[in-house]
Amino acid sequence: MVTHTSKKVYILGVTLAGRAFRPSDWAERLAGVMSQFRPGGQAQGKHLTYSPWCIPTSVNNVRCVIVHHDLRDYNVMAWDFVMGFAKDNELQVHHGEPPQAHPHGHHHKH
Repeated sequence: MVTHTSKKVYILGVTLAGRAFRPSDWAERLAGVMSQFRPGGQAQGKHLTYSPWCIPTSVNNVRCVIVHHDLRDYNVMAWDFVMGFAKDNELQVHHGEPPQAHPHGHHHKH
């Protein structure tokens, strides 16, 4: 069942025009910038880890960043920064898992 109350937003490394976004490590860079925004505040003295609210990953060999709605509740400026990054670079944004994340789902050609 598909619900649109998903707490996750997927920012794909693919532009609205369908081109791969460069640099290829953009997801790690963005997540690195956002790593300080995390439950309990910034981790002290530990090696840099990603925030659970902004995680770089891949969906069907496409780089993406999963952004959790809790980030918006914690720091709306941080949320706006991530969403602004996606908008400025014309990246595809999906609320919930992108449709191509389900290989057995229905494929719609646009």
